[in-house]
Amino acid sequence: MSARKRHNYKNLKIWSLGIEIVDDVFEILKVFPSEERFGLISQISRCSISIPSNVAEGSSRTDKSFSHFLDISLGSSFELETQLIIAHKRKYITKEQLNKLEEKIAEFQKMTMGFQNKL
Repeated sequence: MSARKRHNYKNLKIWSLGIEIVDDVFEILKVFPSEERFGLISQISRCSISIPSNVAEGSSRTDKSFSHFLDISLGSSFELETQLIIAHKRKYITKEQLNKLEEKIAEFQKMTMGFQNKL
C-alpha cells in the first residue's frame, strides 16, 4: 500500500486563483443594493468562498476524495458565474466587471479540470 500524498493547498495555483476570485467578488458586492443583502449578495459570497474552501478541504484527503471536493469547487464556480450574469442583467455590475470575473472563473475551471486529470 502506498503512502497517502497530501497536497499543501496554499501552494496550489487553483487555490490562489480561488482566493483572487473571492477578493474580486467581495469588491463588487460593496455596491450592490442593500435589499440584496439576504438574496444575491449572500448567495454570491457563499458560492465564491466555496471555491477555494473546497480546494483546501479536499487537499487533506485521498486523491479520489480530493477529486470529489474539486468537483464541488467547480460546481460552485459555475454557480457563481450564473449569479454574476444575473447581477449584470439586474445592472448591479458592468459588462467589464462580468467579463473580468468570467475570465478568471474560466481559467480556474480549466486549471482545476487539468489538475483533476493528473490526480
